[in-house]
Amino acid sequence: MKITKLDYAATGAFSQTIADYLCRDERLRPFYNRFPTVEAFEAQLKEKSFSDTQRQTLHRALQEQYRSIADINPKVQQNIDLLRQPNTYTITTGHQLNIFTGPLYFIYKIITAINTCTQLQEKYPDYNFVPVYWMATEDHDFAEINHFSLFGKKYVWETEQAGAVGRFTTEGLEKVLDELPEAYPIFEDAYRHSKNLADATRAITHALFGEYGLVSVDGDHAELKKALTPVVEKELTEQLSNRLVEEVNAQLEQLSYKQQVYSREINLFYLQDGLRERMVQEDGLYKVLNTDIRFSREEVLQEAQEHPERFSPNVILRPLYEELILPNLAYIGGGAEVAYWFQLKKLFEAYEVAFPVLMLRNSGLYINRGNASRMHKLGLKPEDMFMDYPELKKHLSDQLHEDEINLEAQREAVAAAFAGVEKLAGEVDPTLVKAVGAEAQKAYNSLQMLEKKIAKARDSKHEQTFKQLENLKEKLFPGGSLQERHDNLLTYQTNNPDFIPALVEAFDPLEFKFTVLEEA
Repeated sequence: MKITKLDYAATGAFSQTIADYLCRDERLRPFYNRFPTVEAFEAQLKEKSFSDTQRQTLHRALQEQYRSIADINPKVQQNIDLLRQPNTYTITTGHQLNIFTGPLYFIYKIITAINTCTQLQEKYPDYNFVPVYWMATEDHDFAEINHFSLFGKKYVWETEQAGAVGRFTTEGLEKVLDELPEAYPIFEDAYRHSKNLADATRAITHALFGEYGLVSVDGDHAELKKALTPVVEKELTEQLSNRLVEEVNAQLEQLSYKQQVYSREINLFYLQDGLRERMVQEDGLYKVLNTDIRFSREEVLQEAQEHPERFSPNVILRPLYEELILPNLAYIGGGAEVAYWFQLKKLFEAYEVAFPVLMLRNSGLYINRGNASRMHKLGLKPEDMFMDYPELKKHLSDQLHEDEINLEAQREAVAAAFAGVEKLAGEVDPTLVKAVGAEAQKAYNSLQMLEKKIAKARDSKHEQTFKQLENLKEKLFPGGSLQERHDNLLTYQTNNPDFIPALVEAFDPLEFKFTVLEEA
């Protein structure tokens, strides 16, 4: 496997916010705690406090959740048990419960967490580091998770279920399994034998990453939710998070950074089976939108005490909830995720919770043997492929020693000639000036048309070459976007069973370089 590393900025695929963060731009310094270097974790270890009681609660919840796994990998069980120890900490990433793991970046996030733990274990051998996947089981945006693309075909899960997707039964997924070009045992077993999507996703991540000790955490748990109760109460009575986040948003906007997520007056949902709806305060009551559920102040606070599991944090409060129930040191996310964590630092300070190190997940481009061969036959390098297609086509034309077709010099010469004619005509008969101008425009239009014809004729000479280029560009950047935002794991693992180990070997989580993996 040939590995090429590129600066993220050189890919043109990441925001200015992320480029500035990776360059440690001082303007962003107030919005995070520590920049992710292996040395920075020494101070993070000292700052993060997590009591024995919190550890026992987390351990019990995980033991309960992993009952859905018939045969737990010993490395996973060991990590679950290590979480009871005061010298054990987590490195966390999170993602929605996309069916069949969704786009590749789901896989990339988890591998970044795994490799970060490996590097920290080498640097700090007196501690234990556990990679964690936070399952977004309470998310209710089903349209974002109900599909995936495999070998260019889109597969969609159809169901009428509503509410938190983690609670969905897997009914209907057997139809998707039956449509696939071949059997995929990991997914077959998970979707046919799990009672809900949360259990199925845990089974899948366990099968894919159990040997690396990955622990999947489901925050939709009554005991874990008790840690959020003080936050829920303050959210309902003071709307603290909205005020603090809006203050930070104003600061970011002054620096020309866009806010990634939007805050509400109350950043909570009300959660029941088949229901996850936003909570609002109107006419002195607390209401659950699109329902008849109403609470007085006293009733809603009593509900929070007696049933904390019925309150679900939105994107503003979910990161705080994660850090309340995990002995966590770093959060790993995509560019947009890292950017929205910048909006939250004041919120963490208000609750006196250590703000985690923010890490950009690894990103990559995987070029299989066939595409690598096509690329090299065209005389191109991996870094060339990040150009947009017109620029790449011109680059290839240069490689083919073809000059760009441009008749600008001829247009200027004709324009100069007609200018002389126009001057002469004006001196003889001013009424002829308009006729000269019309002829000049005809000549200009003729040259433009000829330029296009000549370019088309030249292109037709290399039509097959440019078609190969176009097809290669589409395979590596489907729909014009990064491969990782479109393609699914099975697109690559089907033909290369060692796809995940290859990624583990290639990705360096603290190097902050875009990784190109090229099959030799």
